[in-house]
Amino acid sequence: MDIKVLHEDNHLIAVFKPAGVLSQGDETGDISIFDEVKEYIKHKKYQKYMENPPAGGKKPGNIFLGLLHRLDRPVSGIILFAKTSKGASRLSEQFRNHKVEKIYHAMVCGRLKTQKGTLTHFLIKDEKLKKGREAKDGKEANLYYEVIRSNTDYSLLKIKIEGGQFHQIRTQLSIAGFPVLGDVKYLPGGRQVKGRWNNEKAIALCATQLSFYPATSDKLVVISIELPEEWKEYIRF
Repeated sequence: MDIKVLHEDNHLIAVFKPAGVLSQGDETGDISIFDEVKEYIKHKKYQKYMENPPAGGKKPGNIFLGLLHRLDRPVSGIILFAKTSKGASRLSEQFRNHKVEKIYHAMVCGRLKTQKGTLTHFLIKDEKLKKGREAKDGKEANLYYEVIRSNTDYSLLKIKIEGGQFHQIRTQLSIAGFPVLGDVKYLPGGRQVKGRWNNEKAIALCATQLSFYPATSDKLVVISIELPEEWKEYIRF
């Protein structure tokens, strides 16, 4: 896998995670973006060592890499890692204090009636089905959306969330009757989708922007990426 680096400094690295790739290794044993980034850093350090060996010839040691947040396997977009313990500590604190802003875009089935709106649900993770669902004892989840483009069949949404629940965006949009294109897991009642979604490993949900403060600076870093080309088949943007 070729790593697409979007930002890198001494403490942090942000890369593009393709749809279908795990954020971190699991029981499947499939390669993850975590593994690939770690290998990228290891190779880069070795190259630097070969170009300018330090006195005594001490080779690079173990590679530190901290996973700061995750993206679901079928979701593409920006993912941020810490290269040092200092980076992990500073950015973990920002995530806890909601100082990191994440923006997503999604292509959904159907046409929303309002240009902007908020979806509020109380969600839990159904451990048996491995999916999110609504429940009286669930945690509050808020999804803020803006319709960027729409036609009779699909809508392109810009999304921000509060709550960080399991599969939150996918769950809330499905409950509202506007499932993410390609997300078979959350198509209500086996609903059929017009058009053909050719990528079985992906859904039309992408983490398109990430804003944070680096570990050693108060200057805001904003990273953004373009929307996937394959979405243009369903709606022009």
